[in-house]
Amino acid sequence: MKQVIYDSVFKKLMQICLFSGIALISFAKCDAQYRPGMFFREDWKETPAATPVNQAHVVNNNLILGLYGKGCDSLKKSHHETPVDDPYYIWSGLCLGNWVVTLKNSKSYVDLSGYAKIRWRSKQSGLRSLHPVLKLADGTWLVGSQGDDLSKDWRVCEINIMDVNWYVLNIKTVIEVKPATNINLSKVDEIGFTDLMTGGGSDACSRLDWIEVYGKPVAR
Repeated sequence: MKQVIYDSVFKKLMQICLFSGIALISFAKCDAQYRPGMFFREDWKETPAATPVNQAHVVNNNLILGLYGKGCDSLKKSHHETPVDDPYYIWSGLCLGNWVVTLKNSKSYVDLSGYAKIRWRSKQSGLRSLHPVLKLADGTWLVGSQGDDLSKDWRVCEINIMDVNWYVLNIKTVIEVKPATNINLSKVDEIGFTDLMTGGGSDACSRLDWIEVYGKPVAR
């Protein structure tokens, strides 16, 4: 009789453990679904330094490079032989005017609402601060309030889109105009970066090694 009771209790315990395991797995899957995956990453081709940066320097075949502002023709795809770990990066030190670099996925818009984010590896000198730039599907240009500023070494910066205050960007002058209101980030066309300034050589410039965008693809 005792053995029957023991067997029954053991069976119940096993059922509880199995149910709990399934519930935990299901919860983990649901918990992960609200965080979007990587939409794109760009590292720039490992080729000799060249000015200006152009489409041939883009690694990701699905991405289209966009260059804006009077200073864009002086943006350099830079690299140095020393130190040995020097990356292949975008450099603004020669720019005689303000500039913007963007990347557009040729197949999809991207939904940057919710838990979307942008990550990049960069290094700024002087008073330069690198800001995220968005072009919405309706043609609206935005520049973000968050900036990645002075650093003596390369560092990775992660920008949570929901934390950013956005400003309307005049794409011709590459100057912020006014705070943006009633923003809908569910269909973004281009994603990029700018420091809203001209270049000042190695002591007053921005550098970007790579960029990642996390968001949900939206068909064009």
